[in-house]
Amino acid sequence: MKNSAKSKPKAAAQTTETSKESKSSKLRSRGQKDRIKSKPKTAEKSTQASKTETRKRCKPRGPGKAARMNRKQRRELARKIQADDISLQVIHPDAAGIDIGNQSHYVAVPPSRDSEPVRSFGCVTGELEEMAAWLKGCKIRTVAMQSTGVYWIPVYDVLEAAGLEVYLVNARDTKNLPGKKTDVQESQWLMKLHTYGLLRNSFRPSEQIREMRTYWRQRNDLVRSAARHVHRMQKALTQMNIQLANVISDVTGVTGQAIIKDILAGERDARRLAAHRDGRIKASVDEIARSLQGNWRKDLLFQLKQEQAQYEFCQEQIADCDAQLEKYLKEQEDRSQGAALPKETRKGRNKRKRGNAPTFNVREGLFRMTGVDLTQIDGIDVMTAATVISEAGWDMSRWETENHFVSWLRLSPSNRISGDRVIGKERLRTQNRLNAAFRMGAAGLRESSSYLGAQFRRMSSRLGKAVATKAMAAKLARLVYRMLRYGMEYVDKGAAFYEQQHQKRQIQLLRRKAAELGFQIVETV
Repeated sequence: MKNSAKSKPKAAAQTTETSKESKSSKLRSRGQKDRIKSKPKTAEKSTQASKTETRKRCKPRGPGKAARMNRKQRRELARKIQADDISLQVIHPDAAGIDIGNQSHYVAVPPSRDSEPVRSFGCVTGELEEMAAWLKGCKIRTVAMQSTGVYWIPVYDVLEAAGLEVYLVNARDTKNLPGKKTDVQESQWLMKLHTYGLLRNSFRPSEQIREMRTYWRQRNDLVRSAARHVHRMQKALTQMNIQLANVISDVTGVTGQAIIKDILAGERDARRLAAHRDGRIKASVDEIARSLQGNWRKDLLFQLKQEQAQYEFCQEQIADCDAQLEKYLKEQEDRSQGAALPKETRKGRNKRKRGNAPTFNVREGLFRMTGVDLTQIDGIDVMTAATVISEAGWDMSRWETENHFVSWLRLSPSNRISGDRVIGKERLRTQNRLNAAFRMGAAGLRESSSYLGAQFRRMSSRLGKAVATKAMAAKLARLVYRMLRYGMEYVDKGAAFYEQQHQKRQIQLLRRKAAELGFQIVETV
């Protein structure tokens, strides 16, 4: 009985403990439920706080904060702003797209503007004018088209004359058309991309500059054609074993032309042909006579006659282009504001006409047209300056900054970046004539005694000739941009000044490295 009486309190204790555990478990479960219910509130608060924080981060606090940011910070800020709004905005509501072809052009407008939103027009002028009238009737303000060959030029001119804003886009930016490609779909795809502002407009100079570009390009084509005829003339002479090129550096000079014309007239005596020797020729009369003893083949003499006639015709055409260019430059507005053309004092720039340079004073005409003398920049001669004005014009406001101009020239670096690291570099291929002109000017700085020449040699020894040529071409482009945009004057400080500055930079670098290692550099005289 005692044992049973003693066991009862234990059971009661067990029941009280289980009841306490059950109560505590209930309390814990209630607390968990309360916490589970309160989680969405805290999540909402956290999302609202994150939104306010992102707004604070995206919105600059002061007017000068964006200016104090570096390039990486500005890029991150732009990404955050773009990430907040992922919807496409209509940039050009009154847009149309044109698929350019050889025989017909397909034009697409928004379906709400016409019952037949896609129409086809021919390539004759009358139908192009009808196209412009239809677009204006549909209340279209801007049109996008691809630069397909040269077929787009008449369409561009007619639409521009009708008062429409024409976007000339690169086909590389619009080639990813989903589905099967047709002319109708291509025009509608162009219209859609242009509506949302996803197309970049290509640069096309004004009509005034395009006129000069036509003259200058025609002249350059004639120069290349004349060079091909000269090569064929030399080939015909070599096949007849007339080694004229070994004693005369240029067969198109005074001595070479006199000898070739005498050969075509029927003269075969080597001594008489050598008598045309100019006093500036280093080879003697006997050496020239020995080189003129060969095999006078009838067929090769006929070929020589044909090539000589073609060469003379090209020279006449080049002279006509020079006369037209001179007339064009005189008709342009004088932007020099009465300033005098800077006097040329550098050696080698005042030599007589060399090679295929124009016969008139191009430097004076370009200075009158632009108001600045681009030839003051080392590496920019008269031919390069004329190429710059004929391709890009004198108005540099078409490019926002000099970096935009360099990028348009395809002279900026093309780095592939992943994880804030450069993982590779691509070569930018281009057919820009101005790119080639700046590269040729940069290559000519190799033996220059100017500041730019010293910089080119230093860069070439450190990075290689190819990289140095591209970098200096970009520098020349920036200098040209500053002179044409802001009217700045270029002042050459010389190679000695560059070497002094380079020496100072090297000394500062050595001092910084020595300080990091716990040493001190002491200068001795």
